[in-house]
Amino acid sequence: MRAHARQLGDDLDAKGVQHTRRLAEEVAYEQWHRILFTRFLVENDLLIHPESETPIPLDYVEELAAEEGRDPWELAAEYASRMLPQIFRPDDPTQKVRLPKNRVQELERLVLSLDAATFKASDALGWTYQFWQSKRKDAINASGVKIGADELPAVTQLFTEDYMVEFLLHNSLGAWWVANHPDRPLPVEMPYLRFVDEPVEGKDGETQRAPAAGRFEGWPKSLKDFKALDPCCGSGHFPVFLLHLLVPMRMALEGLSPAQAVDAVLRENLYALEIDPRCVEIAVFALALAAWTYPGAGGYRALPRMNVACCGCPSCRRRPTG
Repeated sequence: MRAHARQLGDDLDAKGVQHTRRLAEEVAYEQWHRILFTRFLVENDLLIHPESETPIPLDYVEELAAEEGRDPWELAAEYASRMLPQIFRPDDPTQKVRLPKNRVQELERLVLSLDAATFKASDALGWTYQFWQSKRKDAINASGVKIGADELPAVTQLFTEDYMVEFLLHNSLGAWWVANHPDRPLPVEMPYLRFVDEPVEGKDGETQRAPAAGRFEGWPKSLKDFKALDPCCGSGHFPVFLLHLLVPMRMALEGLSPAQAVDAVLRENLYALEIDPRCVEIAVFALALAAWTYPGAGGYRALPRMNVACCGCPSCRRRPTG
């Protein structure tokens, strides 16, 4: 644990005293996120029993844990680690810490009190993390301290609401589709896509409808060659929305099944960077949920390695996470 504290940036002072502020925060976060992420999996029928390979509800996990004399959240995280080893890490030393029972029960009550519909909302993870950071963000802004590496994630992360993401993507990727496939209908509804009337070359007085944002002539003609990079992906909001646009496009153009298109998009189209290692985990988790719950994609299965990485601190133990 001392070595892990130093990995996180806690100092070992000249007197040999190991400071643990970052370590304590990491333990608290990991314990909370294990319970929260587990319920996301449960409510989306994605917590898979390793032997039956079928989704199991939380009450069944509790029964199994009682039989083995174990904590149900720990057992659920063990199952989840087979699905997402980058996020539910069985070798994580912070998971070995045992919090006081009353604190664990408090966390459980908080997570279990939330309506099940919350865990099916596409933006729930992003709002959750912004709420997690809100108290620290207010404290930093009120203190007037110089913003450094420790303070940067909390004060710079702002959740982008759905309509903003959709407007930007509809008028970029959607505009590309219209310009390159004018005779094909949009494969998914894009209510924010804007058009203008432009003159038809060589035909005086005639106009044609064209995407207002332009034709994006410099972009690849094939989506197999298209790469979208979100350089500050936060909780993965833009990549998730891109997946929901690119999958039907690739299905329509390439004749792929939903599962094939999802895998192709994850493998070839989506790239993301983030300075906050916790957001990297959330972004990967959000993309995995989107992939597994995409209509017709077949639910849980092994996914391609995701092109999502932490670019924040060189000593961070969470290297490329995808």
